[in-house]
Amino acid sequence: MGVKEIADLLLVSRQRASQISARRDFPEPVDTLAMGKVWLEDDVMAWAVATGRVVDDTVEEFDPRDR
Repeated sequence: MGVKEIADLLLVSRQRASQISARRDFPEPVDTLAMGKVWLEDDVMAWAVATGRVVDDTVEEFDPRDR
């Protein structure tokens, strides 16, 4: 997932999602493409649940392909 999908998941702006993804405790990206860094959805979801940014019952509801 990219910054846009992270923003959608966390209900924040792309700019804020970019700031969050730069935190030391945020998962490492798996690659950097022309469009930017990308992360595994499972890693981001685990981080979001562990930090209280997403509650457990919303984890199964999130699917970035639903856009």
